[in-house]
Parts: sequence; C-alpha cells; structure tokens
Amino acid sequence: MLQTADETWLRDIIGRVTAKMEWVSEKTKHKIPYTTLNGTYDDRAALQPAGDPADGISWWTNGFWGGMMWLMYHETGSEKYKAIAAISEEKLDRCFEVFYGLHHDVGFMWLPTSVANYRVTKNPESRKRALHAANLLAGRFNLAGGFIRAWNDLEGQDTRGWAIIDCMFNIPLLYWASEETGDPRYKQIAMRHADTVMDTFVRPDGSVHHIVEFDPERGGVVRTYGGQGYEEGSSWTRGQSWGLYGFMMSYIHTHKEAYLQTAKRIAHYFIANIPEQGVIPVDFRQPQAPRLEDDTAAAIAACGLIELAKAVGANERRLYLDAAVKLLKAVDARCDWTEGSDAIVQYGSAAYHSKAHHHPIIYGDYYLMEGIFKLKGNDLYLW
Repeated sequence: MLQTADETWLRDIIGRVTAKMEWVSEKTKHKIPYTTLNGTYDDRAALQPAGDPADGISWWTNGFWGGMMWLMYHETGSEKYKAIAAISEEKLDRCFEVFYGLHHDVGFMWLPTSVANYRVTKNPESRKRALHAANLLAGRFNLAGGFIRAWNDLEGQDTRGWAIIDCMFNIPLLYWASEETGDPRYKQIAMRHADTVMDTFVRPDGSVHHIVEFDPERGGVVRTYGGQGYEEGSSWTRGQSWGLYGFMMSYIHTHKEAYLQTAKRIAHYFIANIPEQGVIPVDFRQPQAPRLEDDTAAAIAACGLIELAKAVGANERRLYLDAAVKLLKAVDARCDWTEGSDAIVQYGSAAYHSKAHHHPIIYGDYYLMEGIFKLKGNDLYLW
C-alpha cells in the first residue's frame, strides 16, 4: 500500500509514538487532558468551571485520551493501556449526573471510550453508558428541520436551530446503537441529519459551512455562520476534515453511495488546497498574514483520506493515500518527541479568532495515532 520509503518512515513514527506513550500514559493516567501547561497535560476532569459545566468534566474532547489508550492497547497488547482507558471512562459517569453540560458532542465523548471498551471487552457497563449517550444524542433531533441541534443555549444568541459540521463525527454513535440493539430509529435519525448536512452544508466546490441555522419550528435554512473559521463563507480547515471523514463514517455504516460521493467532493477540495509543504492553515481562505496553522486539521483529514482510499478502485486510491501520507509527514516534522512536552502534536488552533494558537490539543495526538495505525493496516476503528 505504501512506497518503501514511506514504510520506513511509518515504522519509525510508530516506534516514536510507542516510546512516548509509554511514559506519558503513566504520568497522565489519572487525568483527562485537553492541552498542556508548561509542557504538562492539564486535567479537565479536575477543572471546576464557574459557569458552564461543559468546560469541565463535560468538555467535548474528554473522550480522546481514552481513545488514545485503546489505540495503544490494540497496538501493543499491554494491559496497562486498557486499565488507564477505564479510569477516564468511569470519570465520565459524572457527566450523566451533571447533565446540563452535555450537548451534541456525546459521540466524541463515548465512542472512543465506552463503545471502544464494549467492542473490545464486551463490558456490559460500557454498553449501558454508550446507549445512554446515544439516547441523549437522539433526543436533540429536530424533526422539522431534519438536524441534530448543536450546542445548548449561548448567552445572547438563540441557538435552537443551530447545527454544525462537527456533528458528522457524533452520529456514528447512533449508527452503533442501531447495530447493537436492532432498533432502526437511531440510524434513521443519523441518516436524516447526514442528508440535511449533505444538502445544506456542502458547497458545490466541496468546501463546507461550519454552522447552519435552521428555523427550529418550521425547518428551512435561516443563515450560515463562519463559526470557528475566518468569516462567513470561508473554509475552516478542521470543518473540512470533519466533513470529509464524517461522510466516510456515514458511508461505512450505511453504504449509501451519496455519502461516498460527498466525501470525495470534500476530499478533492481539501487536496487541491494543500500547500506545497503540507502544513494546513486554520482556514483555507484566511488572509496571508498572520499565518495561522492547524496540524490537527491535517491529521483528521489524513484519517478520512485513508478510509476513502479503502473504498475506491486502484486508479483513485493512490491520490488519497499520497495526500494522507503528505499530511501526516508534515505533522510529524513539527511534533515534539522529547520529554519536554506530554503532547506530541504542537500546532493546534481551536478557531481562527481564538486568543491562543499553535498549542497542543489532545485530538491532534489522537488523530495522528489513528492515522499512522490506519496506514499500518491494523487500526482499531472507533467510529
């Protein structure tokens, strides 16, 4: 599948990931990290937010650390990674008790933790947690508009009709719930949401909106927002990667051809805009200065491109694989493999207009790991 030189690089980076996770996992096993402070992972599980509970234990990225542990368990067979994954999964039970901090991102939280655990071990408690989360996600479906509502109430804004491209990664929780229980309702909601996103988020050129507002009472598009990108009508790169890989996820679960074609359209737009060195900006349509970058978008897109390569014929496969390898190599070149930082990927940007840029964000490490294990051909598919 890979060129000889790429196979050598792949073996090398897997060795570096394994060596780094050996000590980072021990240092971090009682935390649920999001970013680093002076090189050391923070702990969202210990954060006591003054306002929105979603800023603490219910923070949307809190499933990725557990997911990293499951990837490492699958790769190495070491029981310690399974044990560490269980620690964070059990801590997330607090989210169900708090409740108010949860929104559409329950898929991001419980797919890499409880669903992963259940798929590997058949732990009945993990199955129960995942089905509970799936019911919460299904409860956010708006019948009139055919979409899953994104966030909860935001101060000064009516968000009842908001949906975001990121939710394409949450709906696999609903596909799993239907596959697990035999109840088609979850899948029906997931596909209705995916169809709505396909029709209203994806532009003819393959770029995507981040936020689309619908009329929550009657349905229909009200307007679009730039969201975490540069401006309305721009092209937030992490949103592009959510769309690319997200539609591949829906295709994997449903085999609906329109989802594959949509993933290809977004992929071709993404590939056409990859800079020569492979370093991805925060927004493909951002100003030339300042040069804001997001290696997490590159890693996520690479994962989607590898899945896309599996679904197409030999003539197309090379295009997607070559692009994925280029992206992952560009990320690798900027990683920190030393003990000076708990994180591997260093250049994350949550949003174009964030105050901070070019710092570690936990999903950068997760998707880098997922991508290289996909290239190896023995990855644990968590979505």
